[in-house]
Amino acid sequence: MQIDASNLPALAVGCSILGAGGGGDTDVGLLAALQAVESFGPVPVVDLDDLDDEALVMPCGGIGAPLIWIEKIGAGDEMSRVIPVVERLRGAKVAALMSAEIGGSNGMSPVTWAAHAHLPIVDADGMGRAFPEVPQVTMEVAGISASPAVMTDERGNVVVFEGIDGHWMERMERTMAVEFGGQSYSSEYQMTAVEARRATARGTVSLAIRLGEVVLGAEHDPVEALAGEVDATSLIEGKVVDIERRITGGFVRGSATIEGLGTDAERVLRLEIQNENLVALESDRVLAMVPDIITVLDSQTGRAIHTERLRYGQRVTVVAFPCDPIWRSDAGLELAGPRAFGYDLDFVPVESIHDA
Repeated sequence: MQIDASNLPALAVGCSILGAGGGGDTDVGLLAALQAVESFGPVPVVDLDDLDDEALVMPCGGIGAPLIWIEKIGAGDEMSRVIPVVERLRGAKVAALMSAEIGGSNGMSPVTWAAHAHLPIVDADGMGRAFPEVPQVTMEVAGISASPAVMTDERGNVVVFEGIDGHWMERMERTMAVEFGGQSYSSEYQMTAVEARRATARGTVSLAIRLGEVVLGAEHDPVEALAGEVDATSLIEGKVVDIERRITGGFVRGSATIEGLGTDAERVLRLEIQNENLVALESDRVLAMVPDIITVLDSQTGRAIHTERLRYGQRVTVVAFPCDPIWRSDAGLELAGPRAFGYDLDFVPVESIHDA
């Protein structure tokens, strides 16, 4: 498989859906990727099983507040500065790039960077969705070290971090992202292919393309078509009536309120946000919670609306569907369950909440 102009639009739609509202705006990411493949050619997608065991896989992505990404766009060649530093520190050539998170524009950006670098990307990522913090990746669950981390901005500054663990890496890199203007680019958790086979969410590039094709190719109701594909539960169909959003500490935080329409009239749902949609509440009842994926869809087109794009008056359908199984493990929930974000909630799978 390869990524080119024929399937990039579907990839963008699928990455938005998997992003749970976060990961960065895919409109910008799509334009950058289209330009890159036009200039440098298609990007091969390789399976981890087809790489040599010792081949170096380099995760990469943006770090910062997605809201800033809309206006403070990158140059597209950021990883051309990061790759040589990673190769020097690791003592090996980078064999393939990998999205640190498939959700949002962070699922698109590795295509742009791989085209510039003439490298393939692997059909995997480090989340199976999007999360806001550096250590909230499957590699951390699997015990892969986050160090060394290499970070750059659009100006050409490059910083190397050696952290004692992923949580300290988050603190250091988040501070630098703020200094860089709220948005920057980085690589952590580099690993061999044999390590990546046990430490990543597999097949997620293919999954994103498939979800995008389902939505774009739906004959009647794209929301219904998508829900059938991912076994999603519809939480509410309605109108956005209130948005509270602020940038603090390198994150977008806030909430969104949706009033129900039609059969959902008289209902009100509130989404709690930290870059991504974390918890969906109806009064005091929890309808879905992180790490399951909560996505706001345009009710007519079925396309996901990122948290930074939510606006008063939008007609939306909020859906939730299961995350990658690794996040439902004890180690996964410790890193990315509701308590990791400060909510006094024990995780309950979305399907269990709505089957009850």
